[in-house]
Amino acid sequence: MGETPGTLDELARRAGKWLSLSAAAPERHTAAVVADRFDRITWRDTYEQSAALRELAEELNERHHPTHSHPHEQTRDHTTDLLTDAFLAAYKVNPRLRERPEMDPSRLVNHQVVTSLMESPAFAELRRETAGDPYAAAMAVLAQATALRRILDHSRDTQDKAEQARKAQQDAEHAATAVAEALQQAADEPDGADEDGARPTPADAEAVQQTIEAAEASEAAARQAAQGAAQALAAAAPGIRVAARDAAATAAEGARAEATLMRAWGVGPGELERMPFDQRARLAERLRTSRLAEWAELIGRFRQMADGERARKVENATGELVGVTLGNDLSRVIPSELANLGLPALRAVFAARYASGELMLYDSQGEQTTGRGAIIACVDTSHSMYEAGPGGITREAWSKACALALLDQARHAGRDFVGILFSAADKLKVFRFPADRPADVAHVLDFAETFLGGGTSYQRPLSAAGALLEEEFNDAARMRGDIVMLTDDDCGVTEEWMRGWNDAKHRLGFRVFGVAIGAPRVAEADSVLDALCDNLRAIEDLTDVHTAADLFRVI
Repeated sequence: MGETPGTLDELARRAGKWLSLSAAAPERHTAAVVADRFDRITWRDTYEQSAALRELAEELNERHHPTHSHPHEQTRDHTTDLLTDAFLAAYKVNPRLRERPEMDPSRLVNHQVVTSLMESPAFAELRRETAGDPYAAAMAVLAQATALRRILDHSRDTQDKAEQARKAQQDAEHAATAVAEALQQAADEPDGADEDGARPTPADAEAVQQTIEAAEASEAAARQAAQGAAQALAAAAPGIRVAARDAAATAAEGARAEATLMRAWGVGPGELERMPFDQRARLAERLRTSRLAEWAELIGRFRQMADGERARKVENATGELVGVTLGNDLSRVIPSELANLGLPALRAVFAARYASGELMLYDSQGEQTTGRGAIIACVDTSHSMYEAGPGGITREAWSKACALALLDQARHAGRDFVGILFSAADKLKVFRFPADRPADVAHVLDFAETFLGGGTSYQRPLSAAGALLEEEFNDAARMRGDIVMLTDDDCGVTEEWMRGWNDAKHRLGFRVFGVAIGAPRVAEADSVLDALCDNLRAIEDLTDVHTAADLFRVI
């Protein structure tokens, strides 16, 4: 123990370092990612909505509770803080990490983990799907759970040393405060009253000296603990970086796969943002775990192809010019005919030729005019449709993917869509998607998942389709609907039914397109399907969606 100073001024000079430390202890943060109040509210709301996040936090807290007893709040739940940082790093548009000296020592492992995550090559790819999307950011955290468990397990000793450094730092801060308190007590009860050389009582002077020496010892201990924690973290850092890279890659792959699934099934980003957390989680789980997941790639290709065909198509376009013909379509009148309008003497001649349909017009070869009524997809779901073709794609999958692309077609044209699933005469299910209402995702999935089984009957689904078009005509005076018959079987119809069918076609002006899937004989010229359809094609290669491209140019 050193010599006890004789005056308060001497005590104050010796205690000066500790007085400054006690007056301005730096703020230490437990969050590695800088966040504002709105970010924290988003995290809390997401955490409350996600049972999986809460279960993960509870599990990690139980497994990695500090081994030392630290009453300070900042030493608790470092694992929950890690999940928060991982969420914010994925969610924030421009996440920013705190500098390491700003961090509470007990959170330096967290800082290293999040730093490694954000520096990993896959993290930028991950954030393309998660930035600004709380649900996607939460799913990214859950996708990283296995890697985070491994990191926390392997860095347990490092975390213990970090906790010890936090405790030693806290003890040093308390020791500095004790110096200030002891000096204040000595100043309050001086032995002498001399202003320049007031002397503390021997007991107070001794107390100040002891607190100074205790503070020096605490500082040395804190310095040693911080050095030990830094060395442990440096040793653990390479392993943390490897695990973080794996975690980011896994999360990016999962986010990309889920986004692809959603896009394949026509669920747009805006719809996802409006969807409640639990509903979105259930939808994603349904798409991942059901047989629908196997169809996502095929459906995506169908939709991409259909989008391309829509971009090429212009309704009522003149098309390619192939010559001159006669008629009264003023939009195609050749310039020399229009020149006659400029001569008063020839205007009457122009009017007479217009009335008789003898104006010279550009002749063209273009696509058929598209319909205006509902688009109805009649999809065969008999047992044989479950048969797989080339590439392992089933006839059912191909037909449902085509039908969903036709649903998009109807949406773009502002037309109603109806999906009719059929098999035997006693098995039929109708799914209606009116143009004036959003297509409910669950309803779309129900349509895609439903499989009736059994045999095949043409009359029942086509009669239902005709009745729907009749209803549309009676209710809205709309004609020219389009029916697409997707089947792999040919079956008979009665003559009486056929007469009624032809009468309905003539009265309502609808067209029928036939698609024989994996069964070319069904598309032969003498087949029943050929007799029923205005346009029929056979699909043999189920891996090629472009064999149906012309449907999306004329429907």
